[in-house]
Amino acid sequence: MAETVKLVDTTLRDGSQSLWALRMRSGMMIPAIGDIDAAGFEGIEFVVPSAQFPRIVRDLNEDPWVWLRQGSARVKNTPLRLHGSVGSTFLKVPMCIQELFLEKLREIGISTTRTSDPWNDFDNSVAEFNLYHRKGFKAVINLIYSVSPRHTLDYYAERTRKALVLDPEAICFKDVGGLLTPEAARQVIPVILREAGRVPVEFHAHCNNGLAPYTVTIAAELGIRTIHTAIPPLANGSSQPSVFNVVQNLRNKGFDVPVDLAPLERVSEHFYSIAREEGLPEGKPTEFEQGLYLHQVPGGMISNLYFQLEKVGMGDRIPETLEETARVREEFGYPIMVTPLSQFVGTQAAINIMTGERYGIVTDEAIEYALGNKGREAVEAMDPNIRDLILSRSRADEVRARISQVQEEPTLEEVRKQYGGNCSDDELIARVYAGVGDSELNLDRGANIPRTYEEYKASRHPLTAMLQQFSKANDVRHLRYSSPEGDMLVEKIRS
Repeated sequence: MAETVKLVDTTLRDGSQSLWALRMRSGMMIPAIGDIDAAGFEGIEFVVPSAQFPRIVRDLNEDPWVWLRQGSARVKNTPLRLHGSVGSTFLKVPMCIQELFLEKLREIGISTTRTSDPWNDFDNSVAEFNLYHRKGFKAVINLIYSVSPRHTLDYYAERTRKALVLDPEAICFKDVGGLLTPEAARQVIPVILREAGRVPVEFHAHCNNGLAPYTVTIAAELGIRTIHTAIPPLANGSSQPSVFNVVQNLRNKGFDVPVDLAPLERVSEHFYSIAREEGLPEGKPTEFEQGLYLHQVPGGMISNLYFQLEKVGMGDRIPETLEETARVREEFGYPIMVTPLSQFVGTQAAINIMTGERYGIVTDEAIEYALGNKGREAVEAMDPNIRDLILSRSRADEVRARISQVQEEPTLEEVRKQYGGNCSDDELIARVYAGVGDSELNLDRGANIPRTYEEYKASRHPLTAMLQQFSKANDVRHLRYSSPEGDMLVEKIRS
């Protein structure tokens, strides 16, 4: 009897985040979610609050709860997943808001979360996992892959054992940098599976370096039974492998993959149409680049480094900056190049190049890193001379004093008052995660949201868009529309 390999869909979360910078509107996703649900996935990654809420509220001017409520209501068969912590890497989220948010997410049917510690230091995740379990969530812990003298087979054996203390639903072996070669996969995956015992292991890989479509097949051959995939055009590139390619390869290897590709063809056609219409990237297979192993900078971050250098007329020095990034990473103790650690390393490297002096100027984040505030392993792993150099300046004393201050957690009533006092739970959560304070919001509340592919296509017609704007304009009562087919006059009825 054939072994079964199940798939988790990442299209609407990591596909959108990796390739479209989370510029996917609710009206783009809602028509597709029914077909994704019908395909037979083991899970659907549905939302990443700390990154998605700021994008939806501040840039797309939409209410994020439109997607959460209307999207989840259309899912009947597949467990929905929250991705990442309900805390935030760059924004302080009060614990009362985190707890309220988890309760709201459970109410609408989100049952699982997948989260990380950037150091694979799972002692840092105990309180977070206790919170998830208390709120009724199943929690998957990421075990992140990296390449360095620190990240040995013994390291991954030891970190797998430590992950088990969290009582996770599963361990997800995560190759966020696309670094895992077939040879390395055959060495490290058996170690993780051995130490995990009866706890399931998932595999999540990015295609940055062209290897992931092959390594997911190797992972299945070695015994991993849950693979993460995405639907084109939101697959490949810096996203996950294409579901069509993975299913074909696994079936050709003799595995049973209980996923129906027919509804996913419709989803793919829908998103290809959007990509062409909106000028959004279409994920394509990536060529292998050996140089990635030297600096391990994610693709999106390379673009950001270039932007920083270009602003000061030094865009031609990106190769030198990547070399400096590799050097800074070594001096910082080989942190895994994921958010936020990769930003600390890359930004300091760029400053070193721009100023022409290594560590002449350092960021507050670099100081916090050296103090152990961004992970206790940094203190032990850093080059002691570089750590002393960073902490020898007066600014380090100021940063040390700031982070030593203990702030009392506010109550829900205090937070609500801070954000205007009268907002609903949904709006309060949106305001906190989007970081918009009590400023006036005029968000699209989804009154005219398309629910089918046909409705989405119709909504893109210029007349439809004009009528939607007319309906929202309180000070306009008449609209005249002229076209070669004739004229039309629309008048609002006074209520």
